[in-house]
Amino acid sequence: MTTDKPKLHVVKQTIASTKGATRPARVNRVNHFQLAYERIENLIVKCDLAPGSELSMQDLQDLIGLGRTPIHHAVNRLALDTLIYVRPRHGLRIAPIDLSRERLLLSLRKDIERFVIELAAQRSSASHRNQMLHLNRVLRERRDAMDINEFNEIDRRIDSLMLSAAGEPFVEHTLRPLHTIFRRTGWLYHRQMPGSADLKTTIDVHLAVLDAVANRHIDAALQASDALIAFVDGMFDHLEDRIDPSLLDVSIQPLGDPLRR
Repeated sequence: MTTDKPKLHVVKQTIASTKGATRPARVNRVNHFQLAYERIENLIVKCDLAPGSELSMQDLQDLIGLGRTPIHHAVNRLALDTLIYVRPRHGLRIAPIDLSRERLLLSLRKDIERFVIELAAQRSSASHRNQMLHLNRVLRERRDAMDINEFNEIDRRIDSLMLSAAGEPFVEHTLRPLHTIFRRTGWLYHRQMPGSADLKTTIDVHLAVLDAVANRHIDAALQASDALIAFVDGMFDHLEDRIDPSLLDVSIQPLGDPLRR
């Protein structure tokens, strides 16, 4: 179990060269916008950009390896997602983790998630169901060895797949940032709480969702979705009681031992 406080800065990642690309320039720009968003989002989820930390646009350019325009676009989108605060003339601040707010937002996520899961079970195509079965198989095969970073990559694919299968793009703008908010809290829970590194329970609740939706069992899918939300809700009891506040917001002075005994 890792108990080190998340660092303010991360080592620059090696970025694959995009020189010599044959796609039209506009497509490349759009791809860079999405790439910048995904890379910054991943740094936030893994707390490499620690909750409450401050940095500049130039810091992000150095970290991500992309130009100012895609970084600016990504930051604006993440600000709308309430994951970054933009402070004119004072740089950027990564949103701290507010457990009370997130517990409130979990009720919103539960209702939207049920709506999406029901639609996905009703509308999923053969291609969608094939992808669900594939992800199901990967989770089962890796269940005993998977770490939180590997799981989060699959979790992103599951979330995206369910939204695609539901076929209602309106809800994506609300549910997508909620997924990111709770994915970051889940990362902290599984990395910092004693005895929580084991992912078997969270994998099992996701397997239940995939199974039910892929087989178009609507009632079972809704029950599985509720069980997933209940598992997330249970994390908050442990985090509120045990986690050092400095891990939720680096502007708070740490108390020495990162976990209160």
